[in-house]
Formats: sequence, C-alpha cells, structure tokens
Amino acid sequence: MISARLKEVTIASNYIYRGRVINVRLDRVKVKAETEALREIVEHPGAVAILALNKEREVIFVKQHRQPFKEQLLEIPAGKLEPGEEPLECAKRELLEETGFVAATWNACGCYYPSPGFCDEKIYLFTAADLTAQVAASADPDENIEVEYIPLDRAGEMIENGAIKDGKTIIALQKRLLLKNGA
Repeated sequence: MISARLKEVTIASNYIYRGRVINVRLDRVKVKAETEALREIVEHPGAVAILALNKEREVIFVKQHRQPFKEQLLEIPAGKLEPGEEPLECAKRELLEETGFVAATWNACGCYYPSPGFCDEKIYLFTAADLTAQVAASADPDENIEVEYIPLDRAGEMIENGAIKDGKTIIALQKRLLLKNGA
C-alpha cells in the first residue's frame, strides 16, 4: 500500500553529468510540508542478467575485471538494455555475445533494484537452458572476459565462501537453488 505521507515531490532537477552509460542528476525534493532535501540520482537504462545452465548442470559464468573494485569478478552473463530494447531480446543478445551460446528455453525470474537509494537501475533476471554453442564469444570491444563453467551446487558454495561477490549473480543463483531445493 502506498503511503501519501512518505511521498516526495520533486521541486527541481539539475543534470550534473551525462555519460555513455549513466547520467547523474541532483533533485531538490519536498519531504514533508516544510522540509526540502537534495537527492543525488544516477540514471541507468536498465540491464539483464542470465543464469544459463548447460546439460551438465553447470552455470556459465564470465570472469572480468571490475575497475571500481580493481578485482576480477565471477558473474553470470549480463548487459545493458539499449534504447527501446525488450529485456528478453537483450538477454538473448548478451548471452550470445558474452558466451557464444543461444538458448531454446527462457524463463523470466523477475527484476530487482540493485541500489534504490541513489540509482534507478532495474535488472531483469532470466534463466536460459537447452543451450547450443553458435559462435565464439564476441564481447564488446571494451570488454575483456573469460567464460567459465561451474557446477550449480559448487556455485552455491562459492557464494557462501565469498568467492562470488556480484549481487545479480548471488540473487539469480539463490533463486535457482531455492527452487531446486523446493523452498
């Protein structure tokens, strides 16, 4: 139920930065009858993430360097929505680009907001199965990724021991493991 008491009204917006992937704006909002506050907002076009399982029940991961953390992270294939692109079409495109696979079976697994305190990004989750290798992975020119195959149960253990740190990957794997275990 929506509470009118919690609603914030935007008084003014000012763009601080416009970039290739994100925009940053500063919103002045009315919080209560006489109270104003500033909100820093990162605008993002949205993204998809794909939990792809092969016939051996291995999860297909990509490993890549993530500059904000200066680490190589193990993640499920994912990518940014292009203007006007439907999430499922984006998921199909990203799975092929990052892994070289196409899937005959797709299931939507909902969406989530990764950082709602400051960002409007929405990530759509999918599972992909009945995979067929089509081409060699051909990531975008500014991406440097390696494909890895890890058994589903081991991937769950990797969440527990901290080897998998990426939020979208953890959420998708935990959803899948809960369904597998009947929870």
